[in-house]
Amino acid sequence: MSPPGDRLVERLRAAGCVFAEDEAAALGTHVGAGDLEHAVAKRVAGEPLEYVLGWADFAGVRVPVRAPVFVPRPGAAELVPLSVAELRRRAGRGVVVDVGTGSGAIALAVAGRAPYATVLATDAHSDAVACARANGVAVHRGHWLDALPERWRGRVDVAVGHLPYVPTARLHEVARDYRQAEAPSALDGGGDGLDPLRQVLGQLSTWLSHDGVLLTLTADEQVSLVREVLDQAGRAGEPVAAGRGSTFWRIS
Repeated sequence: MSPPGDRLVERLRAAGCVFAEDEAAALGTHVGAGDLEHAVAKRVAGEPLEYVLGWADFAGVRVPVRAPVFVPRPGAAELVPLSVAELRRRAGRGVVVDVGTGSGAIALAVAGRAPYATVLATDAHSDAVACARANGVAVHRGHWLDALPERWRGRVDVAVGHLPYVPTARLHEVARDYRQAEAPSALDGGGDGLDPLRQVLGQLSTWLSHDGVLLTLTADEQVSLVREVLDQAGRAGEPVAAGRGSTFWRIS
């Protein structure tokens, strides 16, 4: 007879979980024995692991998250040290806005590493705003940077966001568990995937400080298109990091 751990791995693998061993370890470690069967059943049924656990590990921070709020992706974690590096140029101070914050993951991780910064966040969706607020994030509801109160006009030193960048026609390529559970607007970047970026670029002149920057990421194959979008918006920007098929941008 297989040990219980082996049987759990087999169940998860049969359900299509690519990282069945890691997920079995997480469930076995963080879910009580009395709740384990229920938790496994939810995962086997297609609920994202992070929703089952109730949290996601992002940039070293355990971030509570619940459906249908966007699950923070580890591949976006590089936005945190990039933001902190910008703050170091300002003696560790400055105003950071996590644009489209979801659960508040980026804001929480930046605040933990830059205690002297003012860290704010925005999101358009009530579920995300409620989740981020419950996580202790100062979040404002509205459309990207335009959600901020007037007093922050021209004072944002770092706007940072994991903006949606998946083209609508390619949403089927997103892992099924996330695709079915998360709010569609958290994933859908429009026709070419860059509509959210265009919208944020259009708001920067109102909110950025004189030397403020936008930090974000896109897919590697979008690099040329991003350069075109930046030219059209009259913005300068260059890749500053790469990883897991993504390109990270610093835009001024």
